[in-house]
Amino acid sequence: MIRDTSAQDRLVEVKPNRKRRAVLIGIGAAVLALLAMFGPRIGRLFSAEASVSSSRLAFATVERGPFVRDIAAEGKVVAAVSPTLYAVYGGAVTMKVHAGDAVKKGQVLAVVDSPELTNKLAQEQSAADAMQVDYLRAQIDARKTRGELQKAYDNANIDEQGAQRDLARYQKAFSQGAVPSMDVDKAKDTLEKMRITLEHAKSDLATNTDSLNFEIQSKKLAHDRQLLLVKDLQRQVDDLNVKSPVDGQVGQLFIAERATVAKDAQLLSVIDLSALEVEMKVPESFARDLGIGMTGEISGNGSTWKGLVSAISPEVVNGEVAARLRFDGATPKQLRQNQRLSVRILLDKRDNVLTVQRGSFVDESGGSYAYLVHDGVAEKHPIRVGASSIDKVEILDGLKEGDNIVISGTDSFKGAQRVAISN
Repeated sequence: MIRDTSAQDRLVEVKPNRKRRAVLIGIGAAVLALLAMFGPRIGRLFSAEASVSSSRLAFATVERGPFVRDIAAEGKVVAAVSPTLYAVYGGAVTMKVHAGDAVKKGQVLAVVDSPELTNKLAQEQSAADAMQVDYLRAQIDARKTRGELQKAYDNANIDEQGAQRDLARYQKAFSQGAVPSMDVDKAKDTLEKMRITLEHAKSDLATNTDSLNFEIQSKKLAHDRQLLLVKDLQRQVDDLNVKSPVDGQVGQLFIAERATVAKDAQLLSVIDLSALEVEMKVPESFARDLGIGMTGEISGNGSTWKGLVSAISPEVVNGEVAARLRFDGATPKQLRQNQRLSVRILLDKRDNVLTVQRGSFVDESGGSYAYLVHDGVAEKHPIRVGASSIDKVEILDGLKEGDNIVISGTDSFKGAQRVAISN
């Protein structure tokens, strides 16, 4: 019988490693705790459609408080009244002032030498004098003609009365048999003839009087018309002395001394420094909210003045609309043409309004949605916005106070519903 090694084997007792077990149990508990704490977040991260670094984004918190809509921009001082003077007639121009000279209203600034216009005025004045003579002669002739017609009428009237007396004598003599009936009939014919002559003399007097009046009126109208022509020419000759329409300062000279210019050529400009305004450029998106009479602030040179919107341009140029503010009160004396000033126009002011900092998300989404950030994930959320200012936008619906949203950089989301934000 062959013997085995069972007699040589012996049981070795292995003692348990309690320290290792404790470490494993601790690691397992920590993993379970982390899963419980970050499990939902990890699930959301894995459910995100894209991941974007937070350094490429800008965030803002929804707040409730006062909401002020205003427009702030840089403006420049311009003259509310800055007329440009023109030549009313062609000729050589002699300048009486230089650019920058202070001038008074009515002061002669330039003289246009126009012999042609001066001679034309003299000719028309002579024609007016001749027409006045014709008008006066027509009055004299009319009085003379009326006198002759009146004389003829008076003689006819006397002759008619004499014929009546002769007829009465012949009739009386015929009744006593002193004269034949033939003399009575002859006296009747003479009376009838005198009556006809009187009627014609009366008619001629009336008709010729009207005709003479028309002739005098025609001469008078021709003379008056000529006087108007002379008056207009006299105005043009007077305007050869170019005068300042306002108190102010000579701005720019458009021609050289003794230059020959054509009619309606620009000569110089005058700036009324007593009526200054501030011109500013307003973005097109805010221009629709502007209105004449809105209040504003104008600041510069360490001072601030109140202003009122006085004019708004009806056209948009390069996405901007030009507007002007006038000073509410006396115009500051220390301002100069084209000086730069800061302008702020108040559009609206309300309290207890839900707002968020304005960003590109308003323009990119049209204010229809925003990305609400929670636990490192930005989720697309529908919203409704209201009025907007330079730095804030009003939230009407979809967000509440304290919400954190992405206000800039959402173009990198490419319209995804959920986006993970990495540090």
